[in-house]
Amino acid sequence: MFKVQSHSSIDSIPSNEWNDLLDLESCTPFIRHEYLDALEKSGCVSESTGWKPCHFTIRNHENHLIAAIPLYLKSHSYGEYVFDWSWANAFKEHGIEYYPKLLSAIPFTPVQGTRLLGSNIDAKNALLTAIKDFAIEQDISSIHILFPSEENLSIALDSGFMKRNAIQFHWKNSSINNINGKLESFEEFLSSLNKKHRNNILRERRSIHQLGITFEQIPGENITAEDWSHFYRCYSNTYFEHRSAPYLNLEFFEAIGKSLPSNIHLMIANLDGNRIAASLIFRNRNATNEVAYGRYWGALKHIPNLHFETAYYQAIEYCIDHKIQTFEGGAQGEHKMARGFLPTTIQSAHFIADPQFSKAVQHFLNREHQGIGAYVDELAEHSPLKSSKVQP
Repeated sequence: MFKVQSHSSIDSIPSNEWNDLLDLESCTPFIRHEYLDALEKSGCVSESTGWKPCHFTIRNHENHLIAAIPLYLKSHSYGEYVFDWSWANAFKEHGIEYYPKLLSAIPFTPVQGTRLLGSNIDAKNALLTAIKDFAIEQDISSIHILFPSEENLSIALDSGFMKRNAIQFHWKNSSINNINGKLESFEEFLSSLNKKHRNNILRERRSIHQLGITFEQIPGENITAEDWSHFYRCYSNTYFEHRSAPYLNLEFFEAIGKSLPSNIHLMIANLDGNRIAASLIFRNRNATNEVAYGRYWGALKHIPNLHFETAYYQAIEYCIDHKIQTFEGGAQGEHKMARGFLPTTIQSAHFIADPQFSKAVQHFLNREHQGIGAYVDELAEHSPLKSSKVQP
């Protein structure tokens, strides 16, 4: 019934066929062919960077593409935001190779969304069977599906994968005062917070305003080469200041600027006529309840609270102005709660080929799940909202 094929580059799969598998209502910009292609053609994702493309597709008897999964052979665990270093160490201690492993994820992007593309459930199940068979044939230790949609997660769990929970912090555009249920202004958002957190945000914003820092709002269609060059200087400088190297290069950002302009918005901070910082957000424009994703930010000089204003408050104002329902600010970050973000539980799915290690990992996940439950309960006691209840 099905023809399974693996691909060493996303470019070998026609972009229109890949994108036709996407549900525009629920897919993110990051799963689009244009985004994945930019990662590969820029060299950010390649065998030399530890992300060897190994995408799988399924075609029917008429040779129509009916299912696909973005897949990579990973030689390390960097850029994933689901931490399995302890698993790798356990394999090493027993003289077993953990790497390479198979990973279905959006590289460097901890965003929940579709991983098993298409609407044919039988084809999606066949995809999972195919990649498990491939892992066993190639003596690959494990398969990891990071931040899948709820529907994809359910299919993976039915196929023998194990669930792992994680916490992120998301901002919600929610108002009890307006008929559409969305906030009308940043001031209304502040009024939903308790006094401590409201005053903290006002103090942080005031410190930036008093310095005379202003912001440019640049829609993706209007971003110039000069804008991208400034953004990349800020982005890479922040990595270097933390003694690290950026995962992405300027070529990648310029490519998505050309191929996905309607999904991008750039914010640039100015002081005394000089550009000093920038942040980039993505939009899922097709969703009924639209989501914005804060992905990258950086600065050329350190100014207290500049990060919070550039990466959070400017984005929240943007979401309010454009009636965007949710703003995801990236992985981890308890400090986001003090800025009005709330904890959200998201999942990943994991398959360990070795039965004994699989059993050990399941015990680990059971204990971790209990710990995360207790962590969410603890976070609820520190909710920034006037109401003390936090919905994970």
